[in-house]
Amino acid sequence: MGLLDNLKAKAGLLKDKAGDFAHQHEDKIDQSLDKASRAADARTKGKYSGQIGTGTTKAKEALRRMSESQGKHTRGTDGGTAGGPGTERRPGDPM
Repeated sequence: MGLLDNLKAKAGLLKDKAGDFAHQHEDKIDQSLDKASRAADARTKGKYSGQIGTGTTKAKEALRRMSESQGKHTRGTDGGTAGGPGTERRPGDPM
């Protein structure tokens, strides 16, 4: 295996770990983005409110996409797979 292949493999593992983290802590990350947004807006005295808001919105969308993609590949609560990749079952879904 070459150097590039090793780097690609490690990058994939890091992406999976980041997705796991985002999936597990989405609410805390969301709150932190809001807090950072308010702090940046206060420090700039509202001069860049629009840009800060846009950046915050895009960051939250990226977080949700990362969390959702990871959620499709997680295990069910019983430790087994939840029907395989991409078939996550939610409460209220028919069996």
